[in-house]
Amino acid sequence: RLASGGRDKSVHVWDAETGEHVRVLEGHTNVVTGVCWSPDRKRLASGAGDMSVRVWDAETGEQVR
Repeated sequence: RLASGGRDKSVHVWDAETGEHVRVLEGHTNVVTGVCWSPDRKRLASGAGDMSVRVWDAETGEQVR
């Protein structure tokens, strides 16, 4: 899987093999400027211009922090 963030204030998760859009993670209030997977690929962190870092469950898409 791949993750991207952008001006829509969301994180998008993609299937790297098929290019299929898997899910949208919403919660930031400004542009998402960075995303990073945990080493075990179970969590995804995102940072944004709203000065927040959010942590997501990669399987469910739920915000965990």
